Amino acid sequence: MTKGKDTKSTILMAALTIVSQAGLEGLSIGKLAQTVGLSKSGLFAHFNSLENLQIAVLQTAVDIFIEKVIVPALKEPRGEPRVRAISKNLFEWEKMLPGGCPFISISSEIDDKPGIVRDFLVGSQKDFLNAIATAAQIAVEEGHFRKDLDPQQFAYDFYAIVLGHHHFHRLLNDPQANIRYINAFKALIHNSH
Repeated sequence: MTKGKDTKSTILMAALTIVSQAGLEGLSIGKLAQTVGLSKSGLFAHFNSLENLQIAVLQTAVDIFIEKVIVPALKEPRGEPRVRAISKNLFEWEKMLPGGCPFISISSEIDDKPGIVRDFLVGSQKDFLNAIATAAQIAVEEGHFRKDLDPQQFAYDFYAIVLGHHHFHRLLNDPQANIRYINAFKALIHNSH
């Protein structure tokens, strides 16, 4: 890796940490430059705009998410084991950054702000929901889930559990949030048979 790529990677990881805790609104060129020890102009030269920086941070989050959540799940047998692996990996993903899942953290921040950053986030979230629905469909084909299962509804229910966990764990500091996540996911799987 070249020095320029190393620097950019360092910048993006620092920015992702900030975004996970403070959202996109908390990410500024000045604050980030100070965090990574660069001048504002030096940092700006890597991205040319705050919007480009935001997209690069989201792309970094997507890349890490795929590496830590999706790729390991794909190594599991097709069907229910893969669905279970996605759930387990998501649970670990939530712990990777100090503010939890950056996609969830910023979704309500930009849900009503049209633009390319929102479009990027929407696209990545739809890709993930499609991955869950596909995993559920494969579980049906493998005979692990009932034949009349609606994979899109399964993806909706699965992600609703993830969102609920984030809310109960991060905002409400519910000491039972983790066990409730596990129990809700077990119930979803049980109802899918």
